[in-house]
Amino acid sequence: MRKQKYHLIGGHSAVKKCYWVHKALTERKFCYKAKFYGIESHRCIQFTPSNLWCWNACLHCWRVRPTDKMLWEEAVLPGLDDPRFIVEMAIKEHKRTVSGYRGYPGVDERMWREAMNPKHVAISLSGEPTLYPLLGDLIKEFHRRGLTTFLVTRGVRPDILANLDEEPTQLYVSIEAYDEKSYAEFNRPFFPNLWRLTLETLELLPSFTSPTVVRVTLVRSFNMHREAIESWAKLLRRAMPTFIEVKAYM
Repeated sequence: MRKQKYHLIGGHSAVKKCYWVHKALTERKFCYKAKFYGIESHRCIQFTPSNLWCWNACLHCWRVRPTDKMLWEEAVLPGLDDPRFIVEMAIKEHKRTVSGYRGYPGVDERMWREAMNPKHVAISLSGEPTLYPLLGDLIKEFHRRGLTTFLVTRGVRPDILANLDEEPTQLYVSIEAYDEKSYAEFNRPFFPNLWRLTLETLELLPSFTSPTVVRVTLVRSFNMHREAIESWAKLLRRAMPTFIEVKAYM
């Protein structure tokens, strides 16, 4: 993971500089969240509290999987680091990723200083963040330090989401499948009840006071046909998210 420029934190977390941090600093180009939600791309930490752990093995995912040379239990975190430690180190490691831009050709000094003082954190990157059971405390700690939080989940832990001590600034549920069969084919769940848990998460969204998003990833020859679209329409009526995002698998 270090070769892929992940900055590892403790036993299960990581930070990696986002592509759009670089683009914002060097070319003044910003990610869609800047236009949609007012996010300053150069001030956003790309972070995960669960870098190697998930309950799915989705076909399009880049998460490192166990191999013959390195094995681990990928459904359960190996112990729990303290939320305050994780947040402190996430901010520190983000600063390391942008510290070298000072004096870089075309980089504005003011924007660099802003990048060294992050305001946002995307809790996604790799793995499933809701497998970290202290997620509510983690979100609270980021908020205490003045950062907004954007939590991205596959929706397999409605129990964690329903019992958060503090809601994220914005909650995303990311889906590709449109029914149980397509979920088994594309998302390759480790446990047989994960589609049902995903539906429970979607039905939970109206209970959140913070904005919610259902993000649909379109994949050619898999979910861009009428059956999928009609199924999603039914799912979205159940979820009633604040926003719907449709993106392409690239």
